Amino acid sequence: QVQLIESGGGLVQAGGSLRLSCAASGRTFSSYTMGWFRQAPGKEREFVAAINRSGGITSYANSVKGRFTISRDNAKNTVYLQMNSLKPEDTAVYYCAASTTVGYPSGISRQYDDWGQGTQVTVSS
Repeated sequence: QVQLIESGGGLVQAGGSLRLSCAASGRTFSSYTMGWFRQAPGKEREFVAAINRSGGITSYANSVKGRFTISRDNAKNTVYLQMNSLKPEDTAVYYCAASTTVGYPSGISRQYDDWGQGTQVTVSS
């Protein structure tokens, strides 16, 4: 089991940028596929982006492709989500998640074993 702590959320105007970080505990961070998901009020949790263990393969939801970038630093046990050109519809609680069972950047939430507590992102129009 790995503990995940997100940070970097906040309030930003439309068109602005934020960088989320997710710090993981433990010595085996490089063995986890990592993902970012989000949940807006009254909506189901949805996939945002994911990255494989080495960081060489990424995947994105169509709604964020070209605006968001996921990356990881295995030496720092941290995964990042750079969010540019933010829109009001990006407002949500953002969660990072870790998977020990899949080696590809999956967008399926049930394939992730451990979750952070979430960080709020609010984009004003």
